[in-house]
Amino acid sequence: MQNTLLLVDGSSYLYRAFHALPDLRSPDGHPTGAMHGMVNMLRRLRADYPAAYIACVFDAKGKTFRDDMYPDYKATRAPMPDDLRQQIEPIHEAVKHMGWPILMVEGVEADDVIGTLSVEASKLGMNTIVSTGDKDLAQLVNDKVMLINTMTNEKLDEAGVLAKFGVPPNRIIDYLTLIGDTVDNIPGVMKCGPKTALKWLAAHDSLEGVMENHAKITGAVGENLRTALAWLPQGRELITVKCDCDLSGHMVSITESLVGQPENLEGLKDFFQRYGFKTLLKEIVNSPDAGRPQGPAPTSPDLFGEPQLVPLIRGEYETVTTQEQLDKWLALIDAAELTSVDTETTSLEPMTAQMVGISLSVEEGKGAYIPLAHRYAGVPQQLPRELVLEQMKAWLEDPAKPKVGQNLKYDSHIFANHGITLRGIAHDTLLQSYVFESHKPHDMDNMALRHLGYTTIPFTEVCGKGAGQICFDQVELERATEYAGEDSDITLRLYHAMKDSVESDPKLAFIYRQIELPTSVVLQKIERNGVLIDAALLDVQSAELGKRIMELEAKAHELAGGPFNLGSPKQIGEIFFGKLGLPVVKKTPSGAPSTDEEVLQKLAEDFPLPKILLEYRGMSKLKSTYTDKLPKMVNRDTGRVHTNYAQAVAVTGRLSSNDPNLQNIPVRTAEGRRIREAFIAAPGNVIVSADYSQIELRIMAHISEDAAMLHAFAEGEDIHRATAAEIFGVAPADVDSEQRRYAKVINFGLIYGMSAFGLATNLGVERAAAQSYIDKYFARFSGVKQYMDDTRMQAKARGYVETVFGRRLWLPEINSPNGPRRQGAERAAINAPMQGTAADLIKLAMIAVQGWIEQDNLGTRMIMQVHDELVLEVPEAELELVKVKLPALMAGVAELKVPLLAEVGIGKNWEEAH
Repeated sequence: MQNTLLLVDGSSYLYRAFHALPDLRSPDGHPTGAMHGMVNMLRRLRADYPAAYIACVFDAKGKTFRDDMYPDYKATRAPMPDDLRQQIEPIHEAVKHMGWPILMVEGVEADDVIGTLSVEASKLGMNTIVSTGDKDLAQLVNDKVMLINTMTNEKLDEAGVLAKFGVPPNRIIDYLTLIGDTVDNIPGVMKCGPKTALKWLAAHDSLEGVMENHAKITGAVGENLRTALAWLPQGRELITVKCDCDLSGHMVSITESLVGQPENLEGLKDFFQRYGFKTLLKEIVNSPDAGRPQGPAPTSPDLFGEPQLVPLIRGEYETVTTQEQLDKWLALIDAAELTSVDTETTSLEPMTAQMVGISLSVEEGKGAYIPLAHRYAGVPQQLPRELVLEQMKAWLEDPAKPKVGQNLKYDSHIFANHGITLRGIAHDTLLQSYVFESHKPHDMDNMALRHLGYTTIPFTEVCGKGAGQICFDQVELERATEYAGEDSDITLRLYHAMKDSVESDPKLAFIYRQIELPTSVVLQKIERNGVLIDAALLDVQSAELGKRIMELEAKAHELAGGPFNLGSPKQIGEIFFGKLGLPVVKKTPSGAPSTDEEVLQKLAEDFPLPKILLEYRGMSKLKSTYTDKLPKMVNRDTGRVHTNYAQAVAVTGRLSSNDPNLQNIPVRTAEGRRIREAFIAAPGNVIVSADYSQIELRIMAHISEDAAMLHAFAEGEDIHRATAAEIFGVAPADVDSEQRRYAKVINFGLIYGMSAFGLATNLGVERAAAQSYIDKYFARFSGVKQYMDDTRMQAKARGYVETVFGRRLWLPEINSPNGPRRQGAERAAINAPMQGTAADLIKLAMIAVQGWIEQDNLGTRMIMQVHDELVLEVPEAELELVKVKLPALMAGVAELKVPLLAEVGIGKNWEEAH
């Protein structure tokens, strides 16, 4: 690309990197988030676009000609955050070490410098690539100028601008003038959004045409246009990028001043060492040529550390349609140290989806797709599905043949649907990512972009979307091979890209290998076991709820003095704050009085209608979500309901249940608890429920090493009674029920970071009284106070906290300049180690219980996991054994400084087992 000029809108990316990344810090506490983003982005650009001429353009300090033209220009922008200001000079230093010429021109903005350079380059016959996130620069695009956005992987040529904005580049200025630019505080026509602007420009061709024909535009927006007519020429001038700036004091010419230089490796080595860029420092130390423009492209910026560098190579994938080809691949996977495997299916419903094809990869950049059940007119001959699965079964079921996949729990279900038990699951990239960076998305598209700088083929590009979406078995084999082959290939590449990040840390390696991987296997078994539902009982409950809902609706109409829609916040607001004159508790972002759950709870303390509405909403949700829906979700083949446990969602490590959600059944009301009565045992079996007792408080005692808490648990005391005795200064035997209730709220409230205000609200006392209770609590449990203080400091320094077992719980907002966000992160820092450790413990318990069931060949089956609880379906003949063994296994999965205690309940249904 010797005839190409590559320009970077440095000022645009500075802000974007700063706000996109969390508060990273160097070893001495210097903020480095924006620095990480800029360094990674610039290195990737030189690898992806090896242009002969390059420049990074920044805004200079001081006012520009636009400030003189319009004093309110950018007036609404907040001042630059101090943490970003501290990173400006280091970023300039790094840019220079990386071989990029820097341009900052007084009196004009970076946009104007970029516009001027692009025009100059065009005169020289050069092509210009502008890397920016600023939509205003779309006006520069022509047959020689293209925009790219490295953060979104977007490329905008002339056709791209038209597709994105609805107007060609030569109408971008007109378009932006009409809609205005809120970022720069440039007003447009009031109430004229993109759709209206496009409509006007389509009808009248240009801004001038719109202004000339203003009389023809009717309605309120037409009046707004006429009001803005005098302003629009000035608005247009402000939005227009100046392309004739005098750059003579800053450069001689493009060909002399903007030649890209080799990286100054010694300078970069010092910079990376000074600011804690460990991965990039290691790369330079180990490989003197690493990081040069001809090298591999870095990935997109990592939120909490630096990405691994992986070559960007599009793979070559073979379509396997003959026995000879299949034999070759069977030999390859049999001999491979690790094979990536993926399935293509008829749906995403794991219990019912059928296999359409299998993709395999044993070497990065190469793979195969075995189509098994594609059906469309003219489809080529495929190998029979039954034949292929029969020949692959031994390998698929061999635990000694290591396999890697992306969410292999799903693929295990698909193979099980065809009579195959997938074994030998050595790695799962979904879980690797979850353990290494739980705070990020773990889908393959995001992971590939993040770790490989690679954009995968979207599913919608292959199958379409919406009503026109086709099933994968309708996709042509050639296209299916590109998509499916990429899946297995990218999975293998991702495994290699992430493995050192996990394996190099013994604690993360333990979480991954000893907790998450085996938990995935257990969850697949629990999901396939399913739970038996009494559909007839749910039908009865649904009818009863329906009757009660109608009664509540009638009562609400009576209290309101007339009928209204109980589901309409607008109508509720009119009745509450207009007709009835109830006090406004809080407002929505638009300024209207809020009627959300919190408001209803507050108003229900003093007024009957909000109380009725709360009950109405609760009943309606129970009916629609559970009593109506659950019977429809019974699998016709098994007669059971099969939930899906999402393992890589909650950053704390907790599981998430969906389709149906069995973890959020409300149990604080009698109606909610009755729903659990419909979860029943098969004839000859009983339901056994086992959960950890006061697990998070026990974990707090272990982590904080508070002497009073340790003593209470060691002696088997009632921890809430013991806490009440300490706070109220009485003997444990003299603690009354109200004091114990207060102590319980305090115990659980404080480990969730509850403030004095929150505690006062929960206890129904004055804030001063709540603060007094907190002060007494911390005076008596000084170890807890010390733990909280130390944890906040560690979280701010590292950006994360850890569970007892070493799971990292990232806190992106822990050093946020936004007070509420920072305080929320501080509360999370206190609680996350408890909640995360509890999640680790229940997963270890599941692994131990399933191992025992299989080892002793029992008929007992785990059928649900709900927070700290395991639910089993137990044959009556095994009940006595399970009653003894189950709590012992759960209590024995780890040794804490306090004893773990698991309590067991038994019944014919889930509610009775409580």
